[in-house]
Amino acid sequence: MSEFTHLDGAGQARMVDVTEKVPTVRSATAEALVECGPHVVAALREDSVPKGDVLAVARVAGIAAAKRTPELLPLAHVIGVHGVVVEAEIADDGVHLRATVRTADRTGVEMEALTAVSVAALNVVDMVKGLDKSVTITGIRLLAKTGGKSGDWHRDRD
Repeated sequence: MSEFTHLDGAGQARMVDVTEKVPTVRSATAEALVECGPHVVAALREDSVPKGDVLAVARVAGIAAAKRTPELLPLAHVIGVHGVVVEAEIADDGVHLRATVRTADRTGVEMEALTAVSVAALNVVDMVKGLDKSVTITGIRLLAKTGGKSGDWHRDRD
């Protein structure tokens, strides 16, 4: 079982000890899509969603979520989240979200970036569900990570 970093010799879940690792600059970028029907997209573009500024709330929620990732993922490390940018763009198929998280710490921020776009997407759904209950969150995925022992990784574009 030793090949699994989050399991001890008896197969029990554990948090990986990163005490001896040297802090390095790291970043991760993730994306998500909230698929919306044409009438929801029109309301977003016209800024006429009854609950208010959907994109602003989604951005702030994503930033807050990135900082709270260890509260949601029990094996995630508490790290210094030193920068978070959440972008939200209205497109014909819905709202495209992208989050980039940066740190100078002992472990990466992939989960923080994924958490940021996930919670931002949930906030979009929450704010438009009164217009259309069929909106769907899709395509939550890591796009890139930099830094750390494993180096840089970038998803090949589909």
